[in-house]
Amino acid sequence: MEDVAGRWWNGIWGRLGRRDVWLTREVRWKVAARAGDSENGRVLRWEFDTEAAAVVMVERLLAADAGGQWRKQAGDGAPSPPPQA
Repeated sequence: MEDVAGRWWNGIWGRLGRRDVWLTREVRWKVAARAGDSENGRVLRWEFDTEAAAVVMVERLLAADAGGQWRKQAGDGAPSPPPQA
């Protein structure tokens, strides 16, 4: 079973502009990024031995210009405010 440690989305609805990023852990840390909606989106996945390495990838993905404004989501799916820099 995977534990979801963090989830972000860019705040854009729709299959073309939406972007999602997940940080999960089973035995190894995993990062998944989806471009598009859940039915037609393209998903890329990476695995890491440490949380620090996985978080670096999440930060790289969030820094990419994908339009919208990234929002960290709570475990219940409700969006939470973005982290303050």
